Amino acid sequence: MQVQPYSLFSDFDIYLFRSGKHTRLYEKFGSHKVEVDGVSGVYFSVWAPTATEVSVIGNFNQWNSFSHQLAGRWDQSGIWEGFIPGLDFGEVYKYGIRTNKGILLEKADPYALCFENALQAGSVVCTTWYEWEDKDWMKNRAKYNSLESPMSVYEVHLGSWMRDPGNQERFLSYGEIADKLVPYLKAMNFTHVEFMPVMEYPYDPSWGYQITGFYAATNRFGSPQELMFLISELHKNNIGVFLDWVPSHFPGDANGLHFFDGSFLYEHEDPRKGFHPDWKSYIFNYGRPEVKSFLISNAIFWLDRYHADGLRVDAVTSMLHLDYSRNEGEWEPNIYGTNVNLEAKQFLQDFNIAVYGEFPDVQTIAEESSDFPRLTKPVHEDGIGFGMKWMMGWMHDTLDYFKEDPIARKYHHDKITFTSVYMYNENYMMPLSHDEVVHGKSSLIYKMPGDEWQKFANLRAMYVYMFTNPGAKLLFMGDEIAQTNEWNFTTSLDWHLLEYPIHKNLQNFVRDLNLLYRSNPALYEQQFSPNGYEWINADDTDNSIFIYLRKSKENKDVLMTVLNLTPNSFDYRIGVEEDTKWEVILNSDDTKYSGSGVEAVISQELDEGWDNREKSIILRLPPLSGLVLKQTKIVKPNRTIKNFIKKKK
Repeated sequence: MQVQPYSLFSDFDIYLFRSGKHTRLYEKFGSHKVEVDGVSGVYFSVWAPTATEVSVIGNFNQWNSFSHQLAGRWDQSGIWEGFIPGLDFGEVYKYGIRTNKGILLEKADPYALCFENALQAGSVVCTTWYEWEDKDWMKNRAKYNSLESPMSVYEVHLGSWMRDPGNQERFLSYGEIADKLVPYLKAMNFTHVEFMPVMEYPYDPSWGYQITGFYAATNRFGSPQELMFLISELHKNNIGVFLDWVPSHFPGDANGLHFFDGSFLYEHEDPRKGFHPDWKSYIFNYGRPEVKSFLISNAIFWLDRYHADGLRVDAVTSMLHLDYSRNEGEWEPNIYGTNVNLEAKQFLQDFNIAVYGEFPDVQTIAEESSDFPRLTKPVHEDGIGFGMKWMMGWMHDTLDYFKEDPIARKYHHDKITFTSVYMYNENYMMPLSHDEVVHGKSSLIYKMPGDEWQKFANLRAMYVYMFTNPGAKLLFMGDEIAQTNEWNFTTSLDWHLLEYPIHKNLQNFVRDLNLLYRSNPALYEQQFSPNGYEWINADDTDNSIFIYLRKSKENKDVLMTVLNLTPNSFDYRIGVEEDTKWEVILNSDDTKYSGSGVEAVISQELDEGWDNREKSIILRLPPLSGLVLKQTKIVKPNRTIKNFIKKKK
C-alpha cells in the first residue's frame, strides 16, 4: 500500500491556480476516491511550497510520517500529490508536513470535505455526491432571488434555534432541523433563510466565524448529505438559502491554515496586514494568487455542491480597510496614501465576477459597516460587484431612535428621516441581526421603552417601519417571538414564551407582515429604485409622525405607511392625491396582535388640499402604532367630456 504516482491536475489547472483564476480547485485538491489501473484507493494533493517533505498520516499507518510520502510536482507549483491504494471513505487523515527547519507539523486538509468531531480534528475522506430533489427550484430560482422580488430572510444559528427538548445538551441533526424549520419558515411566510456559518469550526463560542474546514460542512449536525437534504427540503418548499461565508480571517489552531507549511502561506506575512487584533486571528493574503484561487473556489463550492442561493460575506469592512481596528503607526497606507486594502478590493471584485459569471441567479451580500463607495455597483463601473449590502446605519439609527422614551423622540426625528438621504446609494438589506442581541446589548423587546404593553407596541411599530421601507429584510431568530433573554448559543430559543398570548400574537404579527410584504408589489418591485418611495410627511417632529408611500411599477399598486410613535391617539389629517380611495389593511394596534384595539378609521374625505396634495383624509391614529393603507380605487373621469362641458358653459 505504497504511494503511487497519480495526478488530477492538468497544465491548465496549474496555470489557473498560480494566476489566481481557478474557480473549482475542490475538484483537484484534497482527497478523492479514484480507481487507478483497476485498483480502488484515494488520491491526495496539497499545496505546501516551502515544505521539504509531505506525507499522509492516519490510523491506516499508525500516524507515521515516513510511511506514505507524497511526491512534489516538477512544475514548481508547490503541490504534493499521490495515490494510496486500498483506502476508502471514512478514513481519518492529516498531512505530515516537514518544514524547511526540520519541524514536523500535523495539518488538517484545507480542502477536506469532512472533519472529525474534535478540537484538533482530523480530516475524513468523504464525498459530496447527493441525489438532489430541488430541480424545480433551481430551474426557477432566478425570479425568487431577483432584486425585484420579495426577500424576507430569517437568520439562524443551527446550534441554538432549537435543541432536543428532552436533552438541551444535544444538537438536533440536519434532518431533525429540516422537519421543524421548513414548516416553520413556510408558516411564517419567510422567503429565505440565512445560516450562520455551517463550515467546520473548532470553537463553539466563535459561532462558526473562526473556520478551519472551509470546504467541510460541520459534523455537529450530521454529514454533508444531511445538510444537502435540509437545503433540498427548503428549496422544495420555495425557501431560498443564504450561507454566511468568512473569507476575512481564520484562527491560529495548530492543525489549521496558520503557518501551514512552516511559512506564512495563506496569511499575509506583514502583521499589519496579516493579524487581526480584535479577533486574534489571521488575515488571508489576498494578493497571493494561489490564496485567491483557494477562496474563490471555496465560494463556488458552496454554490455548486450545496445549491446555496447566495453568500453573505462577513466582515467586509475589516477586509477593505488597512487601518481597521488599528491605531496610528499600526498600519501602512497603500501606494496612493489611502487606507484602502487594494488587494482585498481586487479579490472581492474577482470573487463577484466569478460568482455571477457561473451563477447569475444567486446573490452576494456584503456585511459592511462603513461608507465604502459602490459596494453594489458592477465591477465594470468600478464597483465591488455585490448584489446587496447590509444597511448597518439604518439598523443602528433605528434602534437608537426606538430606545428613546416617546416624549424625547421629537429630538431624534432625523434618525428616521436621514435614511432616505442615502437609501438608494446601494442595494440595501435591512438587518436586525444576531450582533444586536448579544454581549450586554439586550434582546430587541428589552431595547424598547415603557411597560410591557408599550414595549410590544413599540416593537410592532418598528417592524411595520422595517417591512414597509425600501430594501430586503433580515430578522434574527427569536426576534419574531420577542425573545426576552439575550441570544445564548449554548441553548435553544425560549419557545415556551409562545404560551403567553402577547408573545404568540407578536409571532402572528410578523407572519402577517411577511405576507403583506410578499403580497404587495409596491413593497418589493422597486425596493432598490427611488421611483418606489415617496414621503408624504417627514416633518412632524412634535407628534413623531412619519407618513410615506410605496409604489409598484407604473403605480399599479400603492401603499401608504403611517407611523405614530407616541402613546397618544388622535385624528390626523393626511394629504392624498385627487381621485384616490384608501383602506386600512394593517393596524399594529389591533387586539389580535395584543394591541389596545383603537380602530384606525378614515372618518372624513375632504376636498381641501394638504401635504402638497389636492385632497385630504382624516385618519384616527392608534397609540404607538404602524398602519398600512392600500390605495383601493382610482377614479379617472372622462377628461374629454369634462372639457366639453366646461366649453359649453
